[in-house]
Order: sequence, then structure tokens, then C-alpha cells
Amino acid sequence: MASLKVAVRVRPLNKREKQLSSKVIVHMKGNSTSIYKPSPNRGDELKEKGKTFIYDFSYDSSNRGRPTCVSQEKIFHDLGSDVLKAAFEGFNACVFAYGQTGSGKSYTMMGHADDKGLIPQICEGLFSEISHRAKVDAVSFRTEVSYLEIYNERVQDLLIKKTIPTYGGLRVREHPRDGPYVEHLSKCLVQNPNEMEDLINLGNANRTTASTGMNDASSRSHGIFTIRFTQAWFDEEVPRETLSKIHLVDLAGSERADSARTTGTRLKEGANINKSLVILGSVISALAELNVGGQSTKKKIFIPYRDSVLTWLLKDSLGGNSVTTMIATISPADVNYLETLSTLRYASRAKNIVNSPTVNEDENVKVIRELRAEVSRLRGLLEEANQVCHVEPCSSVKVEEELLQNEARVLQLTKEWTSKWGET
Repeated sequence: MASLKVAVRVRPLNKREKQLSSKVIVHMKGNSTSIYKPSPNRGDELKEKGKTFIYDFSYDSSNRGRPTCVSQEKIFHDLGSDVLKAAFEGFNACVFAYGQTGSGKSYTMMGHADDKGLIPQICEGLFSEISHRAKVDAVSFRTEVSYLEIYNERVQDLLIKKTIPTYGGLRVREHPRDGPYVEHLSKCLVQNPNEMEDLINLGNANRTTASTGMNDASSRSHGIFTIRFTQAWFDEEVPRETLSKIHLVDLAGSERADSARTTGTRLKEGANINKSLVILGSVISALAELNVGGQSTKKKIFIPYRDSVLTWLLKDSLGGNSVTTMIATISPADVNYLETLSTLRYASRAKNIVNSPTVNEDENVKVIRELRAEVSRLRGLLEEANQVCHVEPCSSVKVEEELLQNEARVLQLTKEWTSKWGET
């Protein structure tokens, strides 16, 4: 069991907020974040007692001139390194950024060429660790990536050129063991960080963005960048293989139509974004209630995963098989008081979610290990039978036949597994 890790990051005042002579109403100390309700009279000081929230991390990036300003590298050290640790241990991992439009989600997740965010740094860290481990241990690695956007509740592949628009989008299916997946989504084999960077840039170029009253480059879709990371090695002649999925999610921002001054297509986009975020909030609230109530909760709590494509695809990351981190991004300005308070409450509820991450082992490798355990058990039975004179011969013959069959099966499966990785 693992609780959802929650971090909050406040950005500097932007150009619009400075033009409105906005006051800073968010203050951070340690892992606490406080917000103060602005006075009705713009010239007055903040007199009312603020609301304080406690998170795993509170990142103050509101003043880049201060030495205490939290950098992209610090956030990677705290959050990204845990993602890599989980992946190399065979667990699924997820990081998703949530906040109102223009609050710094894409900057935190992607960053810029000279100030990289979580996604590029995690990719670089992954290949750095692969290079190190390949020199020290006899381990084989395979890395595949996919990149999709959810635009108006339709899934689009960001790693293929949009020559012909797929109006219906790609279909979301659900595997009985592996959970939800996108049918016909491209998976690109990646050998080095440069190839990874090229695919990230391709996906970002294909992603739907537009200018609104709140943000000059507003993401009009939710973006999910997924790394499928497989490790294979021999542990005392026993094959071992783990598969980890890393979901790195840049959510589109919640927005108010009057503040963002959206009409027509932008208004429809905003409505669909808000709808999916409301459903995400319902899922988070239901999971939080489920875990707070525990076994004493009498009523059965329904988790509305399928009400939105976003929550359906993130089903494992929210309350399922994943080590998950949420980073909430907020504005420090008084003009965004309601949106910021809503985000902080949202993040506070998410702290109560408890996931159940498990090591994802290849099914054939699991069968090989179980067969080897059975072979050891049968050998023990045969040894006992040989030491006891009154045991019927037919009983020993049956055990010996089963032993030989299992040994042959182990050899065959091990050979097939070794051949598969030899081709890879």
C-alpha cells in the first residue's frame, strides 16, 4: 500500500497579473501552503486569517531572484528520482500536474530547452541509470514510448503526422489483467536520450494549443506521455523480467469562460476540459472517502472511472497498481483566489488516496519460477520415497514422470525466453 504523494508549486506573478496590480496571497513555509482571502478594497492589507494546507512538498517558485526559489532540478530530485526508483524496482509510476490554466503545469512537466521540466529530466535519468547498470550488471533493457492527447474527449496519437484527421479518435479498451489501453496507439522503440527527446518534441508540436485571455499558449488537451520499461536478467540461472509503465501527465487547465474570454471552438474545448476535470475530482473524492472510511464504510462507494476518457486511462494510477504523485500548480495572485483555493482543496483530498503497487513480473517468467519450485518439491518427495521401503513403486513412478515433465517445461520456457531477448 502506498499513499498518493502530493506537492504544490506556486509560480511568479505573470504579465497580466502585474498589469492588474495583483497582490500575492499565497505564502509557503516548509511543507505548508497558506492562502489569504483578498480584501474587498484593493488598497487594504490582507487582514483575514488565512487557510493553511499541509502537503508532502510545498514549492515556492514565486520569486526567481531569491536563493530560496525552488528550481526544476530540485523538483526532479524530490519527485522524479522516486519515479525512476519505482520503475527500476518493477513498479508502475505516474506523475500528473493539475491546476488552472496558466498556472505553470506545462512548465513544470516539460520546461524549456535551457530549463528542463520533469518529463525530459526523467527521460535523461532513465537512460543514465540504464547505462550505469548495463556496465555493472548483466541486465538487458527495452524502452518504448507513446504520446497521446485527449482532445474534446477523443484520443489522438501525437507521434504520427495528422495527415487525415481521425474525428472519432482512437478507441479505449480494457484488458482483464493489464487494465485500460488505447487500441492502435503507436509505440516507438527508443535506444538513447536523443531519440526520446525527438519524440517528445514531435508530440509537443502536434499537441493542440491556442491563445486565450488567461494564457497565450494554453493547452487545449490533456497530454499523456508513457514510457514502457522492461528489464530482463538471470538470478541464479532463473530468468527474471519486469515491466514498468510510467505515465507522465500534463493536464489541460481548468478555466472560466469569462476570465479566459473564450468563444466558439475555444469555449467548447474549455467545456470538455472542465467536464473531465470535474470527473477527475469526483474520482479523487470517492477514492479519498473510500480510504478514510475503510472497512467501516457501510455503503458501497462507486468510482466513476468510465465517465471520462482521462479517468479511465488513469484508472491504475488512481487507487490502483501504481506509485503516483500529484503536483498542483497555482497562481500567487489575489485575482485568482477562488481558483487557487479550489486547487489547494483538490490536492488536499488527493492525499487520502491509497494505491496498491505491485511488481509487474512477466507471466512466462512467473510460470518458470513456479515450475522450478514444483520441481524442487517433487525431488524432495522422490528422495523421501527412496528412503522408505514400503512406498508403492507406482507412486514413485508417477512422481518421477511429473518431475521429468516439469523439468522439460522449464527448459523449454527458459529457452524461448532467452531466444526472445536475444532477438531483442
